[in-house]
Amino acid sequence: MTVLDALILGLIQGLTEFLPVSSSGHLFLGQVLLGVKGNEGFLFTIVVHFATALSTIVVFRKDITKILVDLLKFKLNSGTRFSFLVLISMIPAVIVGLKLEDAIDGITSGDNQQTGLIVVGLCLLVTAGLLYFSHKRSQGKSEVGVKHAFVVGVAQAIATLPGISRSGATIATGLITGLSRENAARFSFLMVIPVIFGVMAKKTLDVLQGDEVVGDASFLPLIVGFFAAFLSGWLACRWMISIVKKAKLSYFAIYCLVVGLISLGAAVVA
Repeated sequence: MTVLDALILGLIQGLTEFLPVSSSGHLFLGQVLLGVKGNEGFLFTIVVHFATALSTIVVFRKDITKILVDLLKFKLNSGTRFSFLVLISMIPAVIVGLKLEDAIDGITSGDNQQTGLIVVGLCLLVTAGLLYFSHKRSQGKSEVGVKHAFVVGVAQAIATLPGISRSGATIATGLITGLSRENAARFSFLMVIPVIFGVMAKKTLDVLQGDEVVGDASFLPLIVGFFAAFLSGWLACRWMISIVKKAKLSYFAIYCLVVGLISLGAAVVA
């Protein structure tokens, strides 16, 4: 992987992690176009996901600080309630991660790029449909409750498939279940932080146990990719909050439809 490859892929990860277009799907398509394969691509994916998780913390640092302060009071309050709802939302993702992680990772990390292109293409079409349907829903006014947290958590679990946008699926599902746009966006971005760090911790252990992965990697591209993903992720997260409030998700539905069809077309000629 060259430094230029890392810069491009880092920007792709940062922008698409928060915009409702599927970071995993776009990162796979980017790696296919740039010819990045194997262990180095796997390690790079871990690094840039960690970068976007940090950018989320920066954007929501006031919210996270308040939640932590409330937790340290060891009493029922808004922070403990929100933390409980996040735990509820994590249940489906944890179950899917434990049962299907290797199978899902194998879709885009294996040698059969045609299968990956087909799955990503179909999932992008699903994302397009979900975004369009949520756009047609009237704006809700609800705050996040246990039902909302679990249903949005199911959407997050489904979004482990490459091509299903995590932010798109969780925000759209939140809107469909009646959440206000602000609450849907805030919960979507905050609920993913512990999940990302949990997944990254597990995959980091897998990397450390496989010496060949680290040995094949060049660290300069990893550093460039990290900062590209962090900075673009920070900008995209702030932008996405504004987009949700202005009800502009339909534009991304069209984009996902187009890219999904392109991916399927590429699979045909692959």
